[in-house]
Amino acid sequence: MGILVHQSWIAVLSCVLLMGGEVWCDCSGQNLDIEGGHFTLSKQFERGSKLTYHCPDGFYPHPKMERTCQLNGRWKPAPNGPQKCKLVECPDPNVLEYGIVSPFQEKYFVGNETTYECYSGYNMRGSTKRICLENGKWSGFTPICSNDIHDNCADPGIPAGALRTGNIFGIDDKVTYSCNGNLFLVGSKERVCQENGQWSGQEPACYFTYTYDTPREASGAFSGGIRDTLTILKPINDTQYGKSLRILKNGTMNIYIAVDISESIKEKEFDTAKDTVTKLLQKISSFTVNPNYEIIFFSSEIFEVANILDFLDKTTNYSTVIENLKTFKRIGKESGTDLNLALKTILERMQYMKDGNFTHRVHTFADYRHVIILFTDGVYNMGGSPLPTVEMIKNMVYMNAATEAKDPPRDEYLDIYVFAIGTAPFDEELQPLTVGVGGKHYYRLKDISNLGATFDEMINQDDVVGLCGLHKETNEPTLNNRIVKRYMYPWLIFIIIKDSKCMGSLVNSKFILTAAHCIPFGTFPENITVETELTEEKIKHNITNFYIHPDYNLSAKRDIGVKEFYDYDVALIQMEEELPISTSLRPICIPCTKETRDALKLDVKSTCADQEKALFKDHQERLSFLTKTTNIVDKADVHAKLGDNRPDCIKHALEAESMPNNIKVQDVVTENFLCTGGKSPHRDDIACKGDSGGALFKMYQHRMIQVGVVSWGTKDLCKSRKLPNPVESLENTRDFHINLFRVLNFLKSILGNDNQTDYAPMTFLE
Repeated sequence: MGILVHQSWIAVLSCVLLMGGEVWCDCSGQNLDIEGGHFTLSKQFERGSKLTYHCPDGFYPHPKMERTCQLNGRWKPAPNGPQKCKLVECPDPNVLEYGIVSPFQEKYFVGNETTYECYSGYNMRGSTKRICLENGKWSGFTPICSNDIHDNCADPGIPAGALRTGNIFGIDDKVTYSCNGNLFLVGSKERVCQENGQWSGQEPACYFTYTYDTPREASGAFSGGIRDTLTILKPINDTQYGKSLRILKNGTMNIYIAVDISESIKEKEFDTAKDTVTKLLQKISSFTVNPNYEIIFFSSEIFEVANILDFLDKTTNYSTVIENLKTFKRIGKESGTDLNLALKTILERMQYMKDGNFTHRVHTFADYRHVIILFTDGVYNMGGSPLPTVEMIKNMVYMNAATEAKDPPRDEYLDIYVFAIGTAPFDEELQPLTVGVGGKHYYRLKDISNLGATFDEMINQDDVVGLCGLHKETNEPTLNNRIVKRYMYPWLIFIIIKDSKCMGSLVNSKFILTAAHCIPFGTFPENITVETELTEEKIKHNITNFYIHPDYNLSAKRDIGVKEFYDYDVALIQMEEELPISTSLRPICIPCTKETRDALKLDVKSTCADQEKALFKDHQERLSFLTKTTNIVDKADVHAKLGDNRPDCIKHALEAESMPNNIKVQDVVTENFLCTGGKSPHRDDIACKGDSGGALFKMYQHRMIQVGVVSWGTKDLCKSRKLPNPVESLENTRDFHINLFRVLNFLKSILGNDNQTDYAPMTFLE
């Protein structure tokens, strides 16, 4: 039941007499119930309220999915018959040419499985088995039976529920698609066979009105389409999907995001949209390219969160945009929707850039690649159709290059993605707004409640797997805890020498960074076992060598009573073979390298000092390390005391166990150490013995940068720890970590050594 009966009668009696004798009424709650489901209302039974029907997974509302309360107090469409939840049906798969679909059925419903077999002489591509899914789509890929003899392009196939005209696949030949019955087409209606052997446009699909893309599908497909834009790692002559991947100049990527917050968008959907945009920006920031952003929320007017011209004038930055997103509030009840106004605003920004009216002009308009991302249900009642504005945007970006024989086409310089939100988005209005070559650009979502979380998939594509500091937060229930930790901290390495166990961090495919005291005197490479802990199986990786800082000397201060002196407590372990870099095993970023410069989005002319300034901004710098728990490891949070805060932190080193009297704190804590611990102004966590050699790191815009190595502490509090929680510091307990900025010459001498052929040297900055 959607509402109590007595409330329905109140709705019937709620009318307003206007001047001129016109009467506006609220709508009735009668005859609205749906068998097997329920409904929600955006504004109760008030005029303008939107009623949305909801059914369990695998079912859809029939015959209507939504109703709107009109000014005259009547629902549109009117509830004239019974409303119920019906079992989801998938499009007819019996469109396969030169093959057999079994079993043959008049209709296929959720859970039905089909198999596909080709006639003799034809080869199968795509899925041989498919299942009808809860969202009205078939699992897997379109099955195709073809011989592809003398064809320039492969047979593009026929999606379930579709009709295709065109069976010749030579250069410039066309195929066109339409959908059967009450299905509608998503994707390209027409595709052309190109000289590179690839079909133009996007693979079509036929949808019912209730068919939708899951957040995981949308995120995966969207990231696949946009990833070429967001990475500069590919060589310029590399090709993928039949097109050349260009090396983008930093700062020449413009991303425009427009979010519908009109009356038809519920308050919860607005909050979710804000969170989704924030997560999208965080994922994009993981890549090397540093985009300029225009972010607007729109109804009948524009609410601008980020102006792209401020990026071009260098008066704003990514961090400011994230903060503005967090604090942006919906202003009242935004009546009316003007989608065209949102696109006109973007067009105006482009025109301003093209005219060159900004202070710090570095690139011409022709250098910029533009990505427009729209979140809307497609309902607009003001401003007219946005399609003419899209055409003007296309003409501006393409710069008529397609008509000039001497100029290459510029179709890769513009992408417009549309996320259609709601149970009944206006597909016919929204699909024509999409622009771009290759990949899907139109996504149909019931809601975006999980879309933000699934954007994590964007940072785990194979073409960016080598970027340092990337990681993945995952809540996948099918993964065991050990693998989850591997994704979260893909650089984590366990080092075992006899009965002792330390941590280390992968800094490239051949080297592990750890503490020197983890490798006691008399150790040989064959005594060292390295575990990546990806599975329960203990896999031993052969070690070819290890390097301890030449100035490390544990007994250097024994003449003054200091039994163990940990200055320069850092070492590198060299693997015999390269470790297989993947989304679950890849390096952390270390200071003063070219890779870290890119991760920090610093200028190509930036120095090592610029990186230190970016990472150590505060005198209470929040950092983290990993501590062993019953969950394998957990993140422990600390604050490095820098500047004027450092003396008060390091003085507690003299309170360490077995520390002699009458020595100065500088005798045990040199400038090479970072100091953490204590309870004020923040209560830090404290390290345990098994945490030695691990990374002290900072999260910087979704990239992990290692700034130190866990070395030693003043007191062991871990004997009484309450697992799985990290151990909290007392007022006077302290940990000391080797500051990597102070041992760069050692790191550079090994990792940056270009006088050898065993491994690729890393590039260090001055």
